[in-house]
Amino acid sequence: MSLLKKKNTAAPQVDTSDLDAVMRKYDRESNTRVWEGTPAIIIKVIMALFALYCIGMTLFSTAMPEIRLPLFLGFIIIMGFLTYPAKKGHVRVNFIPWYDIVLMLLGAGAFFYFAMNAMTMIRLATRIHTIHIVIGCVGILVLVELCRRCVGLPILCVAGALVAYAFYNQLSYNPSVYLALRNIVYKLFYTTSGVIGTPISVCYTYIVLFIIFGAFLERTGIANFFISFANRLAGWSSGGPAKVAVISSALCGMVSGSSVGNTVTTGSVTIPMMKKTGYKPEFAGAVEAAASTGGQIMPPIMGAAAFLMAEYMGLPYAQVAVKAILPAVLYFAGIFIAVHLEAKKLGLQGIPRDQLPKWKLLARDCYLILPLVLLVYLVASGSKTMSHSAAYSILAAVAVGGVNFFLTRLRGSADRPAQKPGPALAGAGKDTFFSAVDALEAGSKGAITVAVACAMAGIIAGCITVTGLASILINAIVRVAGNATIVGLALTMLCCIVLGMGVPTTANYCIMASTCAPILVQLGFPVVAAHFFVFYFGIVADITPPVALAAYAGSAIAKANPMKTGLNATKLAIAAFIVPYIFAYSPAMLFDGVSGVLTVAQIAVSSLVGLFGVAAALNGHLGAKINAVFRLLLAAGGLCMMIPGTVSDLIGLAVIAAITVFQLSLGKKQRAAA
Repeated sequence: MSLLKKKNTAAPQVDTSDLDAVMRKYDRESNTRVWEGTPAIIIKVIMALFALYCIGMTLFSTAMPEIRLPLFLGFIIIMGFLTYPAKKGHVRVNFIPWYDIVLMLLGAGAFFYFAMNAMTMIRLATRIHTIHIVIGCVGILVLVELCRRCVGLPILCVAGALVAYAFYNQLSYNPSVYLALRNIVYKLFYTTSGVIGTPISVCYTYIVLFIIFGAFLERTGIANFFISFANRLAGWSSGGPAKVAVISSALCGMVSGSSVGNTVTTGSVTIPMMKKTGYKPEFAGAVEAAASTGGQIMPPIMGAAAFLMAEYMGLPYAQVAVKAILPAVLYFAGIFIAVHLEAKKLGLQGIPRDQLPKWKLLARDCYLILPLVLLVYLVASGSKTMSHSAAYSILAAVAVGGVNFFLTRLRGSADRPAQKPGPALAGAGKDTFFSAVDALEAGSKGAITVAVACAMAGIIAGCITVTGLASILINAIVRVAGNATIVGLALTMLCCIVLGMGVPTTANYCIMASTCAPILVQLGFPVVAAHFFVFYFGIVADITPPVALAAYAGSAIAKANPMKTGLNATKLAIAAFIVPYIFAYSPAMLFDGVSGVLTVAQIAVSSLVGLFGVAAALNGHLGAKINAVFRLLLAAGGLCMMIPGTVSDLIGLAVIAAITVFQLSLGKKQRAAA
């Protein structure tokens, strides 16, 4: 239920069919089969039951991983082939080709066989028989095909190259192809160091529950509430709609697990509003893409990668979420500053205050955020396990959704008159049931891509472990970097951006944690800073050309040039390229080894001022047009503010303050003369 008034402020809405087309083009998760009628109901029930199965198994199952995880992946393969066709556009209503059915049964059967014979496989160890090698190969190859359909080729290229290297490595010890194949299949399929490794274990234990929670939360109407809240908060200011996009994307990103999905969801409202205000289409699309990508680093959920980070770093999830707060705030502050400077440069106005949502209406509907508040409380207090916290939050989302349906029916709307309490309660109960089924279905669909990506990340990690490639890569970069740690950081950044292109958040981080984070630890950086560094640079691949999927989705909605939109998004998200270097050298920003509150405050304030200087230099306008020399000085001053140390902070502050005062006074004189 949107709180926006139906006046001139109402942004021209993008046609729903257009949004579906955008999602299908840039988000593989949206390229799905079309089911209608009875088959659609059957598929919906299967998906909903799988979500309930995941909740029940996570909360109550005590079976060993070799049983639980293959069962989970077997069901994922069944649902994956029921959902994703072999090629884009090759979709017929209520149709699945015979070869997909064969692949589905063979792939799921391979994992079910492992689950039913887990103890036998554990006893056999590397002495597995030929039939076991065949079953393992079938399971892995079917999983690879499903990955191609729902995740994409980039992660398969990485995995394929590493598997080939693993064969080369094995053959260098023993020229027997059969023995090499047996060892690799055993390692990747039948142990917890491959397909059913840490990534899929975390996915099964935590991520799936939080994906389901996100699906329930979306159906409470929280996205519309966030957008309305952002409108009330910043819509009145200069270039307000762009600031609304930044704030609403940050809030919605706490729930969403997809950069592209977040861009399309909030962008369908904010991008037309920005264009109507006067922003160029490529800038409007870039703002939404940059802000939506930042949702992946925004606590508490952080695109579900926070759970993996907790596992890899050996920290409680609550600590990971807390450590992520300050860098995330700086990221969004950087984008906010950039859009404010652009609005001032173009002389844009905000939305008239009388056309904004009323505070009393927002206060009335603030109950919509209760499930999120409950989740944060349960996680922060440590009173419940992560799984139970998610389960209780799901129940709270169901309750809040029911209350929302009831109140909506009581109040009535443009297309439905107000109802009396009795009929409203009955109707709300029906709406709640069907909404819950839809949420369970959506949660299951969302779990497919994440689970497959995590399984492939497990293969990548397994290959790195079995070959010792990590130590080789670490030693190579350490030799190149020498004593210049900044060179090591820069090389690691490039690796992360290249490896992260087109890869989902969770799998992206798994790859970075296995390959790149150990490099930084070897160079002497703290473990927490190393993992956050690689996480950030893996994420920005979504807005860094040439594979900037979130930026391209934003450009499609804005009807702008994709490459220009991607370049604008990269410029707007400059904080994401600077902040990781700050916490690499100043772990206090991550509350790691903090010596006092004043230290953290100094880093935060100096970073904000530095971001302002860099943003102004990139924008080229501050009160008046900035000349080339001052732009260089502003950029240098901004970077000085971000280098740890009081002397560098004072130098940077003096430069930025002097140029800002001069530019504002120059702009005042120019306006007076005009």
